[in-house]
Formats: sequence, C-alpha cells, structure tokens
Amino acid sequence: MSGGRPIFERRQADNGAVFVGGDAFAGRIRYGFFSAEGGVSHGVYDSLNCGFGSDDKPECVTRNREVCAAAMGLATDRLAAVFQTHSADAVTVTAGTSANRETMNRADGMATTVPELGLAILTADCLPLLLGDADAGVIGACHAGWRGAATGIIQATLTEMLAAGAQQITALIGPTIRQASYQVGSEMRAEIMESQQDSRVRADNIAGCFMVDPERDDRYLFDLPGFVRAQLDAAGVAQIADCGEDTYSPNGTESPRFFSHRRATHEAAPDSGRQISIISLAATPG
Repeated sequence: MSGGRPIFERRQADNGAVFVGGDAFAGRIRYGFFSAEGGVSHGVYDSLNCGFGSDDKPECVTRNREVCAAAMGLATDRLAAVFQTHSADAVTVTAGTSANRETMNRADGMATTVPELGLAILTADCLPLLLGDADAGVIGACHAGWRGAATGIIQATLTEMLAAGAQQITALIGPTIRQASYQVGSEMRAEIMESQQDSRVRADNIAGCFMVDPERDDRYLFDLPGFVRAQLDAAGVAQIADCGEDTYSPNGTESPRFFSHRRATHEAAPDSGRQISIISLAATPG
C-alpha cells in the first residue's frame, strides 16, 4: 500500500502532540489519529481534549485543536468539522468551520477535494475512519460509532467521495474500542443484524462480529472494527489498514493513551475528553 513506508507508527510533533500517523499516500495526503497526550487540559480531560461538547474549559479545547492542526501543518481555521449525531449523513465541505458547534452541519461524514483543508473527526471509543484517493485528490472522514455504521455512514461518506471523482480509495481504521472491551446486549446485536438485511454485507460476516462473552452468556463482545471492515469490503474498498489501537485498554507500554467514554463510565468519572483525527490533501503532490 505504501511502498515500504510506515502506515501507522507513534509520532510526536514538535509541539508535543502525540498521534498515530504514517505515510500511506506517498506524501500526497497527511493524516493523524491524535491521542490524549500533549495538550493543555487538566483533570479528566488530561490533556489533549479536542471536544467542545465536553465540559472542559473552551480556551483549553481551542488551544488543543490549534496544537493538533499545527502538527498537521494546518491553521486552526483550516479544520472542517461537523456536529456529530451518530447519523448516516455525510456532506462535501470546501472550507474550515467555526468552533461553534451550533453553527456546524449535523452530520457524521465529510469529503473534500480542497488542498490544505483538514477533515476533523472526534471520538472517545467510536471508530474514526479516514479515507483517501491520492491520485484523484479526494479525501473523506467519518465518525463510525455502531449506530452510524449500522445505518449507513460509511457508504454515505464513500458516495460523497465517489461523486467527487474518487476511484481507488484507501481506508484507515483508527483507535477505537476493541472487541475484548466492548460488551453489548442481545438487543443491540439484533438491531445491527436487522439493519444489514438489505445491505451487500453477508449475514455471516456480520454475525461473526459478535462473540458470546465468556463471563456472561447473556452478553456479547462486539468487533466494531470488524463490522466496519465488512462494510468497506462489501463496498469494494480493497485497501484497508487498521492501526490496532484500543481506546479502552492500551496495547502495551508503547501505545499512546486515548480517551474512552466507556472507561470513564466504568470509573464513575464525571465526563470524558475527545481525541481528534485529521486528514488533509497536500498543497502539491509528492
């Protein structure tokens, strides 16, 4: 996919931001899945919280977003974002958006052909999916929680990209809650299975994303990355890479630390921060 270049590795920007990045697109597209490390927030938001929807100090969130944008070589006003609602709605964007959530488009996916415009997705267990076709000069990003993924956000984002001229799309699966940590009930499993009845995804592939919890036979462990990958496969996306990072339980001492809504809930924390994932087209190829 990347001609020997790293697709995912832990990186630290000069300004201290820690992210999972790489060079899957030969320098034509930049991307970073940012962690919870390297920011200015305190307490439960320690420290790179980028979510204005949290109860963190707005000035801290603003500074953290500036740090992440700069790490990607962008100005903060060159970040495009949406008011995420776990929907199946995707939009094409051409400019940066205000930090005021109330003025943002309510959607969960974006696409663009505009160079030096960063598409920014916020997560705290849900799956950030970054997408690109370097040759066509089209990028996309979506917030793929289980509900949005079940109702069509991945296909909606791909549709926006295809309409913009994308042909050979590469998909990058970012840090998300992994199956061992994602216990769900039978009602959620039934809802997901039913949602896919008219999709191109094989029923056995969806069923394979659920494993009976060995500690509770009335519960399941859900493979959200596997569910997203099954949908990408069905949509004809051949190049798929998964960073393998678990937001709930870090993968060893070298793994970055991420925010997790579920972990915060289990620890009875009053709130959780949000990490940001950014993808942008380079100003010039190469």
